[in-house]
Amino acid sequence: MSKVDQFESVFRAALKDPFEYEPLEIKRVLVVTDLSGYEADQLSESAKTFVESATGASVSNWSTLSGEDYSTTIELLERVEQEKPDLIVAYRNLKSQAWKYPHSLGEFLDVLLQLTSSPVLVVPHPDAGYASDHSLESCKRVLAMTDHLANDSRLVSAATYFTGEGGTLTLSHVEDQTVFDRYMDAISKIQQIDTDEARELLANQLLKGPQDYIESCRTVLSERHTEIEIKAQVGFGSNLEEYKRILEESPVDLLVMRTKDNDQLAMHGQAYPLAVELRAIPLLMI
Repeated sequence: MSKVDQFESVFRAALKDPFEYEPLEIKRVLVVTDLSGYEADQLSESAKTFVESATGASVSNWSTLSGEDYSTTIELLERVEQEKPDLIVAYRNLKSQAWKYPHSLGEFLDVLLQLTSSPVLVVPHPDAGYASDHSLESCKRVLAMTDHLANDSRLVSAATYFTGEGGTLTLSHVEDQTVFDRYMDAISKIQQIDTDEARELLANQLLKGPQDYIESCRTVLSERHTEIEIKAQVGFGSNLEEYKRILEESPVDLLVMRTKDNDQLAMHGQAYPLAVELRAIPLLMI
């Protein structure tokens, strides 16, 4: 390796993407439901209790769209545009019986997640009976996940905002083990490269970025939110299986994930399968 290449490698390794805190402010919340009357009011009240206990702030404007207020996705989007909420609360399979099967989010929730700019708090379906015992009670254990943790300041800031006082915020990054193994298999066929050394160096470098970013998050947040404990969860695995394992070993009150992808119309990365399968707890989808 030339001295120029060595300098470039050192320079690139030193580059960091520091966390920039982006305070989230929620003044207007819109609950979208297919219920009506007392049932809709009861859901709205449960969601309000959860949000205000999590954020430690009182929401000044809280409104509900009942099942009678819209019948198409176009009507729903028009109502959202009128309300201009800072947060939307909804659940899977609105106006559908598909909630009985763990296979989809439903067209109404899909549209809310992809065509509105507001974060969406996805709560367990009120009729399904699969919610965990602690769902919508308090928000002391929050897990923020992404496949590219660096440069996700908005996601981390939102997760921080929803972590109740005295709570724990875990920032997680799962590097795809299958992809890593595929590249290592290719590297093993190149005689000029020491495979064992390459495996160790590449693995360390892949995990170093998110670890450094989490440390920058901890540094910034410790100055602003001394009442919150920040933890790191970084490693290799399959996104879906790894998060299932994490949630089984350490139950959380809220899972925060990124939904939108600038490079495509479809939902970002592993967000869709996770949102479909992880139905027992609230999800904050940014």
